[in-house]
Amino acid sequence: MIVIFGNPELTYAATVDLEAESAILVDADTGKILYEKKADLTLPPASMTKMMTEYLVLEAIKNGDISWDTTTQIGDYPYSISADTSFSGTGLTQNKDYTVKELYTAMAVNSDNATTIALAQLVAGSEGKFVEMMNKKAAELGLPDYQFVNSTGLPNSALGENYPEGTKPDAHNLLSARSAALLAYHLINDFPQALDYSSITTTEFEGKQIKNWNWMLPDMPGYLSAYGYKGMKGLKTGFTDLAGYCFTGVAERDGQRFISVVMKTDSIEARFQETRKLMDYGFKQFEQKELFPEGYQIEGESEIPVAKGKEDSVEVETAKAIKATFKKGEEDMYKVKYNISEEHLDKDGNLVAPIEKGEKIGTVELVYNGEENYKNVVTGESQKTTVDLVTTSSVEKSNWFMLMIGSVGDFFSDIFTSAVDMVKGWF
Repeated sequence: MIVIFGNPELTYAATVDLEAESAILVDADTGKILYEKKADLTLPPASMTKMMTEYLVLEAIKNGDISWDTTTQIGDYPYSISADTSFSGTGLTQNKDYTVKELYTAMAVNSDNATTIALAQLVAGSEGKFVEMMNKKAAELGLPDYQFVNSTGLPNSALGENYPEGTKPDAHNLLSARSAALLAYHLINDFPQALDYSSITTTEFEGKQIKNWNWMLPDMPGYLSAYGYKGMKGLKTGFTDLAGYCFTGVAERDGQRFISVVMKTDSIEARFQETRKLMDYGFKQFEQKELFPEGYQIEGESEIPVAKGKEDSVEVETAKAIKATFKKGEEDMYKVKYNISEEHLDKDGNLVAPIEKGEKIGTVELVYNGEENYKNVVTGESQKTTVDLVTTSSVEKSNWFMLMIGSVGDFFSDIFTSAVDMVKGWF
């Protein structure tokens, strides 16, 4: 079902008439979900599976397990895939060294299945072990709906006897649109260089030119340029007979980035047409803007009481500006509130000296007072934006004599109050 406040079918019917079985649109920087249609429906993702393979290869490079210059040769299994013209393949050569960079580029640009398998074998020793890594990483990243059975997105039945150990011969990879968007979110934020490769339109590999299957990239050659979309940078297409045509897109304009996912569309053109609708909805209906500046103070709440200090209070402010992606026309629906850490307060709700200038004493939370309940793709909960709440000056602790005088005063004040209450009780 679609998870959104109110009736989502009515909410979005007037804005995006989307012809895809499942879809989602996410702010790529904050994870805020801006649109969803049956986003929890689990479907075969086809070659969008390769986003997880890309993640694990880039992680292996980051960890120093391999490098872009590491070389490997092509085994019988990936070679048989590359020689089959029914698969996305460039035709590989055995007994030849290929660098990780060459194999990764062919995978990212041309969705090459054989180079994908070769990379999986290089990283994990076998595709079966790599599949274990895929599912483990999916759990670590918090993907809500997933099943990885191979590194490519092909149905296992297409692999014959080479289907990965530990999986079933008729198994399929499975993802929901929400999981695909979350995987893309982690991929491009944890490894921004992924977009450098996914945005390559054409390149040379094995002595011939290969083209990107993402026709929405600007400057695609020939008739494909008609599908170009301003700001499109990636990320991964997919197709099998069971999956239909699907696409995870990433586009950026004027510092604003969106991740879109459409699953099970009817044609290669439709997946791009429906993606265009989603991206247009994002760029036309939403904007990213600074709502509250650095150093902002809530009127009437700029000072917090201080106990045991040389001053009775201290001013507080936001440590950073608060930026957000919000629907145009809803800017006035956002306010902020202070959330002061209990560890900094005494039983009376006062800060306790000593306090350093610039000390974090809590957070400032952005509060939305509109009708929608925008969720976050990472947390699965309502979108939450916070910055640190800090003090603008220091407050020294009072010396022992002043603290003693204060304590004595409090003691006699309590006695006097008790006596007054007792006398009142007589009458």
